[in-house]
This record gives sequence, C-alpha cells and structure tokens, in this order.
Amino acid sequence: MTLEILTSDRLKPFAHGFFTRLGGASSGIFAGLNCGPGSSDMAECVTINRSRAAEALGVDAAHLVTIHQVHSASVVTVTGPLAAGDDGSLPRADALVTATPGVALGVLTADCQPVLFADAAAGVVGAAHAGWKGALAGVLEATVEAMERLGARRDRIAAVIGPTISQRAYEVGPEFFEAFVAEDPQSVRFFAGGKGDRMQFDLPGYGLHRLRAAGVGHAEWTRHCTYSDPVRFYSYRRSVHEAEADYGRLLSAIRL
Repeated sequence: MTLEILTSDRLKPFAHGFFTRLGGASSGIFAGLNCGPGSSDMAECVTINRSRAAEALGVDAAHLVTIHQVHSASVVTVTGPLAAGDDGSLPRADALVTATPGVALGVLTADCQPVLFADAAAGVVGAAHAGWKGALAGVLEATVEAMERLGARRDRIAAVIGPTISQRAYEVGPEFFEAFVAEDPQSVRFFAGGKGDRMQFDLPGYGLHRLRAAGVGHAEWTRHCTYSDPVRFYSYRRSVHEAEADYGRLLSAIRL
C-alpha cells in the first residue's frame, strides 16, 4: 500500500506532509506507518517506516530530524542530523526550526496537534508538537520566535495544524478547564458542555487562536480528527478507550 500524505498549498514550495498510518510496515495495534521509536513496536518496522517517509520527502533517513518530545515550549534550532546524548537520548523539546537546505523537521503525534510552519520568502521552516500542555505553555509562539531569529517574519509565516483530536472527541474535567481559564478567562470559548462536570475541549480551535494572536500571516487546520478515523490515524485516547497496550505515532514533517 502506498503512503497517504496530507499536504497544504500554504506550505508550498517546501516538501512536507502530514502522514497518515497507511502504507507502513508495522502490524497488530501498530498496523501501518508507525514512526514512533518510543512505542513498543518492533524497532526494525519503525526504521522502515521512517525511511519510507524520508524518501517521500526527498531526504536520507538521517536527515529526517525528530526530538524527544516532553510537552514543553522548548524549541531546537537544527542545522543537520541531531547527535544523541551519552545515554542515547535526543534533545528534549517540542519544536524544531531550520534554515538549512536538505533537512526535514518532524514531530510525532497521536491526538496532539502537529503544526508545520513555513516562511517561503526567508527560507525558514518549523515543526511543533502542541498538545494541550505545550500549547498552553506557549510552544507555538516560541516556534514563531525561533523562526524570526533565523530571518523569518511572522506576518509571512504560514502555520498549518494537521490531524488532531477534535472537540467532539475530547472530553475533559473541571481541573483542565480551570487551568486554561486561569491563564486567560477568554479561553472559556474553547469549551462546550458535556455530561455531568465533563466538558469538550476544542484543541485545534485553541491552537488557531494562539497562532493568530501571535500574528502569523496564515493559520489553518486540515480538519482531520485522529480519534474518529481509526483506519487513517493513530489515537492515544482511542487506544485507552479500547484498552490497547500501546499506540502508534503519526509523523508530520517539512523539508527545506
């Protein structure tokens, strides 16, 4: 099966893609294109999957750069393949930026927002993993600022949110609601009523709000819900509801 890659005209002319799970070598609960080395999938299958994605982006696998994601607002500036530390771990961060040709920046998600950024005029790109913690902490704004340090201009930056969990599938509790409202009372607009004390949170709506408030030239969501489409997407929350032992990770990447 060939890879399925979702793209946006707003990120052209850069090679990029929000990869679905279709077309990979993994099997079982990971069936498809699981690109997460942190999963319990067979390492050789993950390596094959990442190589297929890198080939689709036109780079060697070593130049498809990802990081150790920790739900932070930390950003890494990339000039080539990242060296692992003495313990074999990659830099702990949740976004990457580069102005180096031939480098592809990738983030891994399974409900959290993958966000790809591009300033075509400056030749600067970025990628961010923005779950609720990272988005609340400011990872999207931090990515824009890091791109500016490389010569980008925020009013020229296009930011595209890829497949993520939608509001109808994202049930949260009162503590979650209170954390957002304490940060900004206007955040109440991203919550809808649910059963009992439960609420439904609009993660992509919140991401778009943060991006637009940061002054990016264009922000959009592809409008794909990871939870609601098990054929095409992995979902952490769905795996919990179905009592699965683990879950696959989707790759979203952009190459300068």
